Amino acid sequence: MKRFPMKSNRGLTLIELLLAVVIVGILAAIAIPVYNSYMQQARRADAKTALEQLRAAQEMWRAEKGGYSTDVTGVELITTMGAPSTTISPYYTWQFSGTLNVNSFTAEADPVGSQTSDSGGKLYINQAGSKWSVDKDGVLHYYPADPSSAWAK
Repeated sequence: MKRFPMKSNRGLTLIELLLAVVIVGILAAIAIPVYNSYMQQARRADAKTALEQLRAAQEMWRAEKGGYSTDVTGVELITTMGAPSTTISPYYTWQFSGTLNVNSFTAEADPVGSQTSDSGGKLYINQAGSKWSVDKDGVLHYYPADPSSAWAK
């Protein structure tokens, strides 16, 4: 009679399984915050683009009408000059702030929802193209002089 060697049914031990879970947990703890940071930067880039488009729309309005639009809601600029909607995305909205008249304007993009945790804070642009940001702690950062400005990130 022939004898067949017994096959060992070797699987993962509990220690090996726990080690794999720990490694995956460590990788996730590193990767998730990095991913969230990149997503916040991408959303901030959308807000910057929208403010630049808004400024361009105001310049087109001024070229046609002789002065900047004084419509606080921005509806005139959105419907006639292609300005972005006041809700840029689920993460930013824009509005005019400060003095709004035919000679000057200041627009700001405010983070909303999960973007409020972004350290960049609010973004601003005016008729001269000057850009600045106010971070979560209320500190003012002028761009390009201050490399910590949200416009530089």
